Amino acid sequence: MNASVPLSADSRTILAPLLGRVAEGDPAALAALYDRTSAKLYGICLRLLSDEAEAQDVLQEVYLTVWRRADQYQISRGSPITWLATTARNRSIDRLRSRPRGIEPIEAAAELADDRASAFEIVAEGEEQNRLAGCLDALEERPRRMIRAAFLDGRSYPELASAAAVPLPTMKSWIRRGLIQLRICLETPQ
Repeated sequence: MNASVPLSADSRTILAPLLGRVAEGDPAALAALYDRTSAKLYGICLRLLSDEAEAQDVLQEVYLTVWRRADQYQISRGSPITWLATTARNRSIDRLRSRPRGIEPIEAAAELADDRASAFEIVAEGEEQNRLAGCLDALEERPRRMIRAAFLDGRSYPELASAAAVPLPTMKSWIRRGLIQLRICLETPQ
């Protein structure tokens, strides 16, 4: 597996156009997308499957899915890395479910819970994501960018402080103030 290029604070502006080019059938765009995201997606697969070979197989399935379904990505429903991570998670879970199990009597099926979200939960989650996106967009540019980099792209505070050439406590203060504004926005009735 190739070492991936680290995700930056601007991953949405980089990954969304790449997904658009993949949807048009551009193999170079798929290669660039792989370079930027494969380490993160492989980590998701490995964490769920606990088997390196199986995680690599599932990662390949993820990028085949991306190749076939990149046109289904909608930026209004979330960031590209969220869509990719969800695809990796779902493929990993599918693989877990397909693992052979011992034969059990039919009565055991009655005890299996359907852990998938209900239609109501899916709608509510979509509304929450839209509200969060709206509140993030309402923040000033700097805190919005730092919060997205820290919480959506997985960058550490020291990395962000170094990239912005500011002391670590300053970076922490910027993000903390942004999170306070975000919480106020989310707690305000619609």
